[in-house]
Amino acid sequence: MKCPFCQAIRTRVIDSRVVEGGTAIRRRRYCESCGMRFTTFERREKVQVYVIKRDGNREAYSREKVAGGMYKACNKRNVQSSVIEQAVDEIEEEIMSRASKEISASEIGEMVMEKLKRIDEVAYLRFASVYKRFGDITEFEKELGILIPERKKEEREGKEQESDS
Repeated sequence: MKCPFCQAIRTRVIDSRVVEGGTAIRRRRYCESCGMRFTTFERREKVQVYVIKRDGNREAYSREKVAGGMYKACNKRNVQSSVIEQAVDEIEEEIMSRASKEISASEIGEMVMEKLKRIDEVAYLRFASVYKRFGDITEFEKELGILIPERKKEEREGKEQESDS
């Protein structure tokens, strides 16, 4: 590894740690020529994945598009950016671990909605209204009709687990 300060080749690792949930390794290095320290990261190379759009066109997967949609949905909600970034990381990991290097935009949309449903229900509804292209209030009501029973079921299961403990 070349030193970024003096360009010398003789450097040594003085500390290594697993970071980013086990998806990267952080190495602290020391240059034997100039004595400076610097940090490097090792990550798995990301294979190019293509997204098949609704109209049949293909485009390269973009983390920024996924994150942008989630940030818009969570705008003015009490959701920390670290929570959004973690959800995007999980979606990306799921996409990259697939055998096929093509995925439909609708599959990504479903993954995003599933994450948002757990993070913030209002953000979920915002995203769903755009993603599912709600045409009128009845479609919105229908989505709420699905969300409310799921929420009540989760609340019941949570109470049952508390009483079991």
